[in-house]
Amino acid sequence: MNNIQAQTIELYAKQLRLPTFNHYENVIRQLGSDKTYEEFLLILMKMELDSRTESSQRRKIKTANFPYIKTIDELDCSYFEHLTEAFIHELGSCDFISKRQNIVMIGNPGTGKSHLSIALGVKACMQGMNVKFYTAANLSNELIEAQEYKKLLKIEKQLAKTDLLIIDELSYLTFNRHQSELLFKVIADRAERRSVIVSTNLKFSDWVTMFENTTMVTALIDRLTFRSHVLNMNSDQPYRAEYSNKSN
Repeated sequence: MNNIQAQTIELYAKQLRLPTFNHYENVIRQLGSDKTYEEFLLILMKMELDSRTESSQRRKIKTANFPYIKTIDELDCSYFEHLTEAFIHELGSCDFISKRQNIVMIGNPGTGKSHLSIALGVKACMQGMNVKFYTAANLSNELIEAQEYKKLLKIEKQLAKTDLLIIDELSYLTFNRHQSELLFKVIADRAERRSVIVSTNLKFSDWVTMFENTTMVTALIDRLTFRSHVLNMNSDQPYRAEYSNKSN
């Protein structure tokens, strides 16, 4: 093939947004002489599809705004005293998202709640779903700020379209009535429509210490636990400490 043809192929690939087609020479070298033009084209098309899928997954993981990346395979399931490995992998199928179910993780600090939440979120991103990760404090602050700048409706619409919303660390601060109402609305709007993962150190009976309005607490728990998996994450052996020791 002459240089002009090679340049023309590069130009067409760019205009058609098919960058992997520029690797046609590598495909030709790997194909045997008995292969057909159709097989050559199929390989190029699959390369392009794989490339686009990988790029989409990377974008979704970046957009989710995870504090760090953790996968299901990296989890040491033996530290989860009340969860079986089979059940964790069942959650990792992300069927709970397609079924519009929620997950509430309750357990003492350092027992892997955030790790498991992120791992499930990453898994959802890899399956092409839209995910957003927040700590409860960050979500509350973002909603308050959005309301001040008259952007609350926009944020609420974005969150409503998210396939999986992860709210981490719902336990480290007290929410005033206004913050409670904004958080409640976000969760209530998702009821039976989209999935939520919430992790907390507090059992349900202690949630009244976080919110001023006890009636709202009851309604919030009802919304979260309907069609949900409530996971007992309590453990006598801190997952975080063991994980840190293995990493050093």
